[in-house]
Amino acid sequence: MSDYLVIVESPAKAKTIEKYLGKKYTVKASMGHVRDLPKSQMGVDIEHNFQPKYITIRGKGPVLKELKNAAKKAKKVFLAADPDREGEAIAWHLAQSLDIDIQSDCRVVFNEITKDAIKDSFKSPRAINMDLVDAQQARRVLDRLVGYNISPILWKKVKKGLSAGRVQSVAVRLIIDRENEIKHFKPEEYWTINGDFLKGTESFEAAFWGVEGKKKDLKTEEDVKQVLQKVIGNEFTVTKVTKKERRRNPAPPFTTSSLQQEAARKLNFRAKKTMMVAQQLYEGIDLGKEGTVGLITYMRTDSTRISDTAKSEAISYIEKMFGSEYAQAKTRGSQKSGNVQDAHEAIRPTSAFRNPDGIKDFLTKDQYKLYKLIWERFIASQMSPAVMDTMSVDLENNGVMFRANGSKIKFHGFMKVYVEGTDDQEEDKSNRLLPDLQEGDKIFSKDLKPEQHFTQPPPRYTEARLVKTLEELGIGRPSTYAPTLDTIQRRGYVALENKRFVPTELGQIVHELMMEFFPEILDVEFTAKMEHDLDDIEEGKVNWVKIIDEFYHDFSKNVKKAENEMEKVEIKDEYAGVKCEKCGSEMVYKMGRYGKFLACSNFPDCRNTKPILKEIGLKCPKCHEGNIVERKSKRRRVFYGCDRYPECDFISWEKPVERKCPKCGEILVEKRLKKGVQVQCSSCDYKEEPQR
Repeated sequence: MSDYLVIVESPAKAKTIEKYLGKKYTVKASMGHVRDLPKSQMGVDIEHNFQPKYITIRGKGPVLKELKNAAKKAKKVFLAADPDREGEAIAWHLAQSLDIDIQSDCRVVFNEITKDAIKDSFKSPRAINMDLVDAQQARRVLDRLVGYNISPILWKKVKKGLSAGRVQSVAVRLIIDRENEIKHFKPEEYWTINGDFLKGTESFEAAFWGVEGKKKDLKTEEDVKQVLQKVIGNEFTVTKVTKKERRRNPAPPFTTSSLQQEAARKLNFRAKKTMMVAQQLYEGIDLGKEGTVGLITYMRTDSTRISDTAKSEAISYIEKMFGSEYAQAKTRGSQKSGNVQDAHEAIRPTSAFRNPDGIKDFLTKDQYKLYKLIWERFIASQMSPAVMDTMSVDLENNGVMFRANGSKIKFHGFMKVYVEGTDDQEEDKSNRLLPDLQEGDKIFSKDLKPEQHFTQPPPRYTEARLVKTLEELGIGRPSTYAPTLDTIQRRGYVALENKRFVPTELGQIVHELMMEFFPEILDVEFTAKMEHDLDDIEEGKVNWVKIIDEFYHDFSKNVKKAENEMEKVEIKDEYAGVKCEKCGSEMVYKMGRYGKFLACSNFPDCRNTKPILKEIGLKCPKCHEGNIVERKSKRRRVFYGCDRYPECDFISWEKPVERKCPKCGEILVEKRLKKGVQVQCSSCDYKEEPQR
């Protein structure tokens, strides 16, 4: 029998670690948490300092029994759960269940699952960190107080199965607020004038900048006419040439948030999928002769810090593959916001020399894509800045000024490996060359092209954009982003259309009730402050009971008020005025997970259901009498048509939007592109910038 028992969360992690530790160690998996608050009751003793009442999770009895038997036979038990507050809590619960002294050196933590990291961690075991445990416990108790007090009210007043939570409610609010911004947006007209110019035989572009040395905005076609009337002939003079050298620094290595955002942009991965694949890479992949190896460091982190060992290995790789001029000369300080917990490293490969292409055959398609992204980002972060030669040229004709901007990559630096993605499609301006121009040169315009534009509403949130916004606002933490996005969709509060979040009717109803009775839960500043307070618990600066007590004092009053004053949202079966085509009974409106639908009133004898033709708020452009509604083809493909069909046969595969074309007044539609969507006019040539 082995001398030592090591307990981790998952079998995959256990399998990898056992190979490194040798025969004296037995490694077993707890399969996550073994204890939690009960599902059938609050499980928090409010009268006695909010003490949680933990029970063994259903189905974990046999696991716990096996661990207890193994612990009795071992000389010593090491608890090697993940290196964050959730992992610390799992270790604490195991210690409680297995009668292990939490003050003893029973806790082992490592940031990566490699042979050296594992062996080093077992040289310096420590006691369980109760500040970390208290921080996790405070979050769990706080979320239980919110969920178990608000959810029953929503069940009673709206419909069963609803829930409310600190972070999820704010996320839904952001989506609804953005939808309202879009709905009430009024586009404003503006114009640009772009010119094609010639120096000898070389052509280049320049844009109108201003008049008589002052920048001028073109708001109407009349403004454009006044400018063009001032231009005499087609000869322009170069009045100013500005040449600069610009340095562009690489992005830092990934945090959880930036990994989720970049994987969404570049790989089209959902946040949940990104974390699932990252977990596989962290816990270990079988690399044939090399054995099972953890390929990346721990994937739940908000730090961009990396170890000195990892830095020096990356520099060695860069010098070997690209040359010493590509290696970063000096280390830049990692940028971090005030709420960052910097105990962990950034997400990086466990070895810079483990090139993605060298291990591609051992990885699934998704594992390879994500590992390649993490590896390239890390290597690039340790490379030299890219250097650009930039050139700005002012051209003048009778006081009318145009400006041309050009740039050329002088030294690729980190761009040889990786360039960070953006949420919006942008033109690549890194290599836009201009002719060799000098002050006093005579330039000739080939064509001056005025173009009308309109300001655009803010885009709906993609998963990447919503994660970025939550992080910037200080709401949620690395471990909560993916579950939050998953929850608000499963509850039916929001839906994804063209990979963008839109609120559902149900989401709107719940949000309005929450705004009226629990405004602090939806308040961004309040929620961010609460996150900061919870971080203070983790750092041992404040007692967790004090934070919970302060919150519950006002919250409990709001709960009582909601129970007494919140009116029941009547979602009765309204008769739709149409007959069921299967049995002849009346069809009724019912509220489902994503809003209302049509169902037969003769249920359960007749189970006929139909989607409601969803009106999108636009009159039919063909008959001008009916309304445009959303329909589905026999193959479940969404299309849009007139609700007077078959009298009117208007049809569109593109979704019309709730705005008219600012140019001609006809309907605007969302045209799906290869990456993202673009709002276009169904009649004229009006187009807006594509949204990814």
